Amino acid sequence: MIQQEQIHQQQQAIPQTMTQRQEHILVVDDDAAVLDIVVAILEHSGYDVSAAADAEHALLHLQDDLGCNLVLCDVLMPGADGLSLLDVIGRDYPGVPVVMLTALRDANVAINAFRRGAIDYLIKPFQGAELVAGVSRALDHGRLMKQNVAYRQNLEEIISARTRSLHAALKDLERSYDITLEAMGDALDLRDAETEGHSRRVTAYTIALARKVGIPADHLHVIARGAFLHDIGKIATPDRILLKSDKLDPRETEIMREHCTRGYEMVRKIPFLREASEIVYTHQEAFDGSGYPRGLRGEEIPLGARIFAIADTLDAMTSDRPYREGRSFSEARAEILRCRGTQFDPSLVDVFCSMSEEVWRDLRQKVESGSTDVLGMPA
Repeated sequence: MIQQEQIHQQQQAIPQTMTQRQEHILVVDDDAAVLDIVVAILEHSGYDVSAAADAEHALLHLQDDLGCNLVLCDVLMPGADGLSLLDVIGRDYPGVPVVMLTALRDANVAINAFRRGAIDYLIKPFQGAELVAGVSRALDHGRLMKQNVAYRQNLEEIISARTRSLHAALKDLERSYDITLEAMGDALDLRDAETEGHSRRVTAYTIALARKVGIPADHLHVIARGAFLHDIGKIATPDRILLKSDKLDPRETEIMREHCTRGYEMVRKIPFLREASEIVYTHQEAFDGSGYPRGLRGEEIPLGARIFAIADTLDAMTSDRPYREGRSFSEARAEILRCRGTQFDPSLVDVFCSMSEEVWRDLRQKVESGSTDVLGMPA
């Protein structure tokens, strides 16, 4: 049994300035004499102290006491040793600092303990003042660890909140862009009453076909904007040509065809429309190279423009014009199939033909009733 006077001597050597602290400390040691001395010294210093004779009881204590501020742990113990207990504490109780206590003067053991997460290493026998000073350092370290954890959590919450705000702001900005695009499209429709609603319908058709093809969701907005603005270059086309009811002569046809390049030059200067401008530029190209303005062929034509070409023909054929009534969706499907491999990409025609005519009728009805936001469809 430990002599009471030995404990008393250790207590008298401890500076009384360290007696006002109430942190909770768990001491783990299979040597009852050492355990009694350490507990007595720390209690004399004003700490709330619990004791455990092995790793198993220490873990039971930690499960019940989530407010433990520090663990003092012997290295060599029966059953699970102190280093194994150190591993479990580091994994399951990462905010609790651990100081190893040992009579082993082995540098390798100390290095191993530090590598596994110990913050200090006290060699037995130690003086009471040495123990209390080590405990004070360890508790200071533990407080800093908890402050860092709290700081990181707070920082993460701030970053998360600001990221959400940024995403919301970007979404609002993106929507404001789309509203501007809709105004531009409406302005074009007002100028050419013959094709009123065409931009909205062809955009809805293009997105429906693009989804069926498997275009990634994050690229659908690009295709939607390109489809919606495909004829924006016609703003620069003279009324005498754009609104002419008779057949255009060769020079007038040449001027009309300039709308692809003019639209591209207008749209590509806007950063968020740069990708969409490629569809504006190439929407009149044909799969066999017979289109304009550059005579691109096959996969030289952007995929979005190849999809758009089918949607554009579908709407053009099924819409009324002053000089003819719109044809049925069945007739439009037959015409698109006839031009498979010449005007249109064969693989895209196959996908188009796999979709029921009801899909296109429903889309047209929704667009014309105003129940579908075509630029919002991709989201």
